[in-house]
Amino acid sequence: MTKRSLGAKPLLFPTPVLIVGTYDAQGQPNAMNAAWGGVCCSRPPCIAVSLRAATYSHGNILAGGCFTVSIPSEQYVREADYMGIYSGRDGSKFEALGLTPVRGTHVNAPYVAEFPVALECRLAHVHELGLHTQFVGEVLDIIADEDVVDAEDELDIERIRPIISDAGKRRYYGIGALLGHAWSIGRLKG
Repeated sequence: MTKRSLGAKPLLFPTPVLIVGTYDAQGQPNAMNAAWGGVCCSRPPCIAVSLRAATYSHGNILAGGCFTVSIPSEQYVREADYMGIYSGRDGSKFEALGLTPVRGTHVNAPYVAEFPVALECRLAHVHELGLHTQFVGEVLDIIADEDVVDAEDELDIERIRPIISDAGKRRYYGIGALLGHAWSIGRLKG
């Protein structure tokens, strides 16, 4: 198959839909849809989100030294998108959407009660990358709805039904079918 160059673009498939929670200087909860983020270290457990300095959450993270990441399920795709369209400077997204902010147990940042999974993160590193600042958060705790945790106390992606994003075409998708087990399906026989 012939390949062609598309030039340098910030694309990776898929990208997770991550809702970053912070408090502003007045103690008001804020949440934003962060397109750029993911796991960046296993020990200590860390995730990274990259935000433009123009976002309200950017300053909140720097001032508060922490953030949460809530993972919305497919049924909340409208709410997740709203959180990426509107700024917390203009009013409460929680109130506008009828969602519930819950103060983290380990960090002074809110997560979304209605979303099945939330990670509480202490700000560990800040990297200026250009247009975006990468915030690396050490995961201090994961809070999950009972019904998305399996018998082995592991999160079950099929129960969570997270939203994934095609950032290039600005589309949201759900997860697909199980294709195989990691670190197993690729083993050579013999």
